[in-house]
Amino acid sequence: MSFPKKPIDHIQQLGEGVAARMPPRLEEIRSAWQAACADGGWTSENARHLYLLLHRLVGCSAQFGMSEIQSAAQAFEAEVVANLGEALDDAKRRRMDALLEKLMQVAEKKIKLRLPDLRAHINAIPSVRDSRASRLIYLVEDDPVQAEILSMQIGYFGYNVCTFTALESLRQAMEDTLPTAIIMDVILEEGFTAGPQAAAEIHHSQSGGIPLIFISESDLFTHRLSAVRAGGEAYFLKPVDISQLIDALDRLTAHEETPKYRVLIVEDSPTQAKLFENYLRAAGMETLVVRNPLEVLQPLNEFNPDLVLLDMYMPQCSGMELAAVIRQIDRFLSLPIVFLSAETNTDVQLGAMQLGGDDFLTKPITREHLVRAVSSRAGRYRKLRDMMMRDGLTGLLNHTMLKDRLAAELLRAGRQGSPVAFAMLDLDRFKLVNDTYGHASGDQVLKGLARLLSQRLRASDSIGRYGGEEFAVILPDTPGQAAVRLMDELRDGFSNVVHHSSGGDFTATFSCGVASFPRFVTPAEISDAADRALYAAKQRGRNRVVFADDLDEMKEG
Repeated sequence: MSFPKKPIDHIQQLGEGVAARMPPRLEEIRSAWQAACADGGWTSENARHLYLLLHRLVGCSAQFGMSEIQSAAQAFEAEVVANLGEALDDAKRRRMDALLEKLMQVAEKKIKLRLPDLRAHINAIPSVRDSRASRLIYLVEDDPVQAEILSMQIGYFGYNVCTFTALESLRQAMEDTLPTAIIMDVILEEGFTAGPQAAAEIHHSQSGGIPLIFISESDLFTHRLSAVRAGGEAYFLKPVDISQLIDALDRLTAHEETPKYRVLIVEDSPTQAKLFENYLRAAGMETLVVRNPLEVLQPLNEFNPDLVLLDMYMPQCSGMELAAVIRQIDRFLSLPIVFLSAETNTDVQLGAMQLGGDDFLTKPITREHLVRAVSSRAGRYRKLRDMMMRDGLTGLLNHTMLKDRLAAELLRAGRQGSPVAFAMLDLDRFKLVNDTYGHASGDQVLKGLARLLSQRLRASDSIGRYGGEEFAVILPDTPGQAAVRLMDELRDGFSNVVHHSSGGDFTATFSCGVASFPRFVTPAEISDAADRALYAAKQRGRNRVVFADDLDEMKEG
């Protein structure tokens, strides 16, 4: 059992180690076959041992791109499986002898390993990241090389991975600490379906509370069925596509609470305002009260409410007039406005609705009625707004929404005197990725970067797709130099993520430019500075982070 905090070695070095251990692996397979061929040797125990040796060879060779060895081992493995529990006649022995010899011949060709040349990555936790990345994943894989590679890849996306090579170690760990999810191989040293059997015990003892994900090089229906019966919620073939695996982990472990609905209450009566505020807060909502309707615009922009609860009759400005003013502002055209008044005249109520109201509630109102009315309106608005403000492919903020967030964040920072960093990222040579591996693989790279940013950054940070292969990040309360260090850690981590495609495995990188407030004050200034720094990063060779302040210092010097 191990609790790795950072990878120990290069994937390249791991692959070289696999190649060095290939001859003894093959000899062990030959010896196991010879023992099984001896008189009375084709027992279930000997056949199972031979199968497990071949199974590990298939998985390991697949992981490191040794496709010819993988194919030869798979053919031999399939023959062994087909004859489990069967007597071996001379024809079957000759067929297996031929499969073994083919495997040996393929291996002797010393196939060149097609490994990504990846540098060692220190998987450090960014200093400005929150606790979302502390989620613990238990990985059960009896091949230590594959376990290390997979744990590294998962770790780049902000998960903490604890690996186990034996089920007994897993059981002991479960007594001390429960993980967020378990990733388990189907076939382990303990048996052909030892993974699902152990998982079924865990699933039963934990009442199904821990998500189970299975991995295997076997695509047999029986193995998939055993995984489903054990409570498995996903099944991935080796070599595991890290993007798809992280998709499943994100989906199965996303237990974060939905952000509270934010309700802006515009009510001149302090007693009434306090009553409504208490009602909504008791229901888990966040509220802000504005007593003077003439002062509503700043809270609207900064509080970013999901709904406005508006009194009809107030001094200086009526509720209907205020609703009309709010509707003049494009970003608030769809914001729900709910009138709350003692007015019972239906014509007046309809008139208020025509001026921009979405609902009319009559005072006095019960807590249950108010909460239901506000919740339903705010919920629908939030879903609609989320669809409008998100990029369809990555789920990140779109260009327009990110610009709005940047403007609001700079205003807040100016009042509070706090720093803000703005980073612009651009995938390097992305057209080459699309041309070489196809647009589907290019989309996977885009989604992979979006996922990595979302996992490794704080909930308070804003992440958006600026367009094409360009992304941007707003980091509140973060000095420029700290942002540079953080983005460099993310850049390094992303450069080590291996993407799978039908055309082969590959890696991708991004360049980044960082600018910060208060050095740059307006949205145009800070975005232009970050863009210049990004351009400099491209000019200096790509796959690097450049700080805008450094560019200005060079000019001054």
